[in-house]
Amino acid sequence: MRWEGRRQSTNIQDMRGSRVRRAPARRTAGRRVRIPSRGRAMRTGGGSVSGIVVLVVLFFALRFLGVDPLAVLAGGGGSGAFGEMLPQNAPQAPAGPVRNDRTTQFVATVLAETEDVWDGIFTAGNARYPKPTLVLFENQVRSACGFASAASGPFYCPADSKVYIDLGFFDELARRFRASGDFAQAYVLAHEVGHHVQNVIGILPEFNRMRRSMSPAERNAMSVRVELQADCFAGIWGHFTAQRGLLEEGDLEEALNAATQIGDDAIQRRTQGYIVPESFSHGTSAQRRAWFARGFDSGRLQDCDTFNGPV
Repeated sequence: MRWEGRRQSTNIQDMRGSRVRRAPARRTAGRRVRIPSRGRAMRTGGGSVSGIVVLVVLFFALRFLGVDPLAVLAGGGGSGAFGEMLPQNAPQAPAGPVRNDRTTQFVATVLAETEDVWDGIFTAGNARYPKPTLVLFENQVRSACGFASAASGPFYCPADSKVYIDLGFFDELARRFRASGDFAQAYVLAHEVGHHVQNVIGILPEFNRMRRSMSPAERNAMSVRVELQADCFAGIWGHFTAQRGLLEEGDLEEALNAATQIGDDAIQRRTQGYIVPESFSHGTSAQRRAWFARGFDSGRLQDCDTFNGPV
């Protein structure tokens, strides 16, 4: 990926080196949405499956008809829909200056590219794209969604509209998941930004609202659709990145390989030797690969409707 010398985002909070104190146990402001790490599957709740399908089908139907739902839904996400926020005076470790190492420069550049792509898409729909903040941490961090360790993998917290990542995950991605390369790393970040887009257009808030009445099977099935749509949104970012001439030979294969290696079936087979399909929460390797490729090939939001029909 040709990223050097390009604009770097300033929407970065560097928490590396900060000491994190656990807050007393309390209800947190939403569920983290994340890339799986160390063989653990994300579990996200929801309510009526038909309800969220109607919401998302309506969104894409309006898009198809040329009506802009983003202008209506842009204010519909955010922390208010995700339950009780942590108190404002909860102890927070201060962020330090953003380090200037090569990996930090890389993620700052990728974040800037996602900002440019999604800002363009939202602007075309007469809406404003509220940019997320990328939080860099080491070992452990406290977000508005609660306490997390690096073992959780990268995640998005809809309650504070921030993407969290321990950059050591990139080493794990290459070593443990056998998915090396800068575009594989960029895919991980673009996937989490995809969750931010879902939050802004109202998909995550609606899913979160309804999760309490979902059965475990419904929760997992809908979680897979949410994750696959984030993969498709990451593919949309890749589509426009390719149009800008920033991809090099082999980049697309790196992203597709990463999507394959972090499929639920691949992780379960690697960590426990067998797969349990009903426990899948992110999608199979084939599904993740296919939905990223779909977004990459088309670059259109309406082609990322994972909620209507088979996945």
